[in-house]
Amino acid sequence: MTSPFSLDRYQKQLEQLAKVVCSVFDAPLAEHSSWKIGGPADLLVEPVTVDQVATVVSFARRYEIPLLVIGQGTNLLFDDAGLRGIVLKLGQKLSRIDIKGNRITAEAGVWVPGLARKAMLAGLSGLEHTIGIPGTLGGLVLMNGGSQRKGVGENVRRVWIVDQQGQQVELSRDECVFSYRQSALQGSGAVVVKTELECARQEPQLIRQLMLEDLRERRHKFPRKQPNCGSVFLSTSEMHASVGPPGRVIEEAGLKGTRIGNAEVSHQHANFIVNLNGATSKDVLNLIAHIRLTVKQRIGFNLCCEVRYVSPAGEIMPAHLATV
Repeated sequence: MTSPFSLDRYQKQLEQLAKVVCSVFDAPLAEHSSWKIGGPADLLVEPVTVDQVATVVSFARRYEIPLLVIGQGTNLLFDDAGLRGIVLKLGQKLSRIDIKGNRITAEAGVWVPGLARKAMLAGLSGLEHTIGIPGTLGGLVLMNGGSQRKGVGENVRRVWIVDQQGQQVELSRDECVFSYRQSALQGSGAVVVKTELECARQEPQLIRQLMLEDLRERRHKFPRKQPNCGSVFLSTSEMHASVGPPGRVIEEAGLKGTRIGNAEVSHQHANFIVNLNGATSKDVLNLIAHIRLTVKQRIGFNLCCEVRYVSPAGEIMPAHLATV
């Protein structure tokens, strides 16, 4: 796929940006993806402050350069061709946490399991369900992520974002409009940079016990040693009521162990696709299409993807909408 613009035209500006924000040219996205799939990004930047996030967003808008914001890449499928533009990674360099009373203020790059543990040590309950989610807080808030059919939005009090114009804005919980695995922030171009969470008081030992139970169940159910993105297909209330969770539906269709190229439906949990070693984005997309077609023909239900595909032009979409 050809780029809609030439980065050569902005080389001097990109080099100047790289002096202001920690950056890497031609960064292999496979190293920033839990699936270990993806070609090079023209420029990857890792800001240390919220002001630096605003600088990068403003820069990309000024020069009309595609900008992709990521955390740990745990819910993304990068294309083998990489990305023609800037990848803004909110990770360890932007991960400060402050706890006062029953409120936690945390930056977007905070590792979610680490945040859950700190909440537990402070005797704050409500984030137990996030202990096994391998991602960063910004992405979790954006999609109202969680487990056990809970969402982090239940504990959100305020969210700070950088909008498409590079302006820093504070939003209330109500303005975020949280619903199951969704929020008003999705698709808005907003970059979540910081969140205030409100939790309930509880004995740390009781919170720890719930976390250990969650982790034990995950170790039993989910593949941990092979690269994957977590759940591929979205589980909804409607789906649960009519046909059951995606993993069960896919397993009952006889698809466990189905392989295309080096992408395989996990033998351990059918809603996981694992990278056996060297899987490509095309392998994964073809396998997703095969699963959806098989399930549709068998029970008439259209599975929709939770995982997002990122095109070389920086477009993000549910993976089942991508064309191979």
